[in-house]
Amino acid sequence: MGSLLKNALTWADDRFPLSKVWNEHLAEYYAPKNFNWMYYFGSLAILVLVNQILTGIFLTINYKPDAQLAFDSVEYIMRDVDWGWLIRYMHSTGASAFFVVVYLHMFRGLIYGSFKKPRELVWIFGMIIYLALMAEAFMGYLLPWGQMSYWGAQVIVSLFGAIPYVGEDLALWLRGDYVISDSTLNRFFAFHVIAIPLVLVVLVFMHIVALHAVGSNNPEGIEIKKHKDKKGIPLDGIPFHPYYSVKDLVGVAVFLFIFALIIFYMPEMGGYFLEHANFVPANPLKTPEHIAPVWYFTPFYAILRAVPDKFLGVVAMGGAIFVLFLLPWLDRGVNKSIRYRGPVFKAAIVTFVISFVALGYFGMQPVTALGTFCSRLFSVLYFAFFLLMPFYSNIGQDKHVPERVSDK
Repeated sequence: MGSLLKNALTWADDRFPLSKVWNEHLAEYYAPKNFNWMYYFGSLAILVLVNQILTGIFLTINYKPDAQLAFDSVEYIMRDVDWGWLIRYMHSTGASAFFVVVYLHMFRGLIYGSFKKPRELVWIFGMIIYLALMAEAFMGYLLPWGQMSYWGAQVIVSLFGAIPYVGEDLALWLRGDYVISDSTLNRFFAFHVIAIPLVLVVLVFMHIVALHAVGSNNPEGIEIKKHKDKKGIPLDGIPFHPYYSVKDLVGVAVFLFIFALIIFYMPEMGGYFLEHANFVPANPLKTPEHIAPVWYFTPFYAILRAVPDKFLGVVAMGGAIFVLFLLPWLDRGVNKSIRYRGPVFKAAIVTFVISFVALGYFGMQPVTALGTFCSRLFSVLYFAFFLLMPFYSNIGQDKHVPERVSDK
């Protein structure tokens, strides 16, 4: 049997670089030996992506992309299809889990300087993935055809109408009609099921290839490729497989345990993962009392609402995402990792996290005078973190970065 498998592998290698890909990206890809628990989130993001694709395939078997049948087909999946409720909850919970993992993955890159030279392109690919993920989540949000799905899509699509000259035509093209209708549902279904997942898979592949071309960063921010042995192997690196592939199984086990707890005991998460209004069929004649997007969009939604002018609000919301792309060129600090950065930069990171979480909270709340004031305040702090970074990133005494990764 061993000889047969070896011959089959040789036959495949002669026609496809199977062993070459395995060695370059796993067995002989040397990663820093000091990865910590925050490096679980990259592999967990791939796990959740696979979960979303597989559960999405099973959901489309019974889902009807029709304005008259969509809501009932979801109820049919939940009540009559064998294990349909589990597949649906795995998909809906997986959507929120995807953003949790991605936000933590981005935060790790932020504090350890994984966006700095020579990994600028890795960060750019990651941000494009983030944009595609937002589009994928938005398109899928309409598909249950509940009250919040319908009116949330109505509000978000109408924002495109604020763009000068092309806005109204763009909004009309997205809807396929003058209001959210069956045409919109069919368009969003096509984008959600086919177009954007293909883009996501390609972007993830490019993200990984770009990462492996320059090498992984580490909590110390030390470039391990600077110190190699006679064979060209980094002295502070270890093969990704089996060391980190096995270590990642620990993160996967913990994640799946938490994931299962949510699915079986609190899949709605108090209305944050599945809003209560979405269990009511869409009614174009009845507007919900409070319209808000899902929690992972609310920081940007709060920025939008904080600006009185509709067009300027859209610009501010778009700018809040666009400024993330500029991060590699905004940070003028010499050191990568927050462990060796000065106190001013550390304080700025803490302020940014507080402002982002606060914007997420106020984006979920009804509009009030106090809420609007706080949203404006935290919006200013959010943008100040990025726009003032070229000035404060050099302030303060950075610590000395060692040449080699410490074993301590």
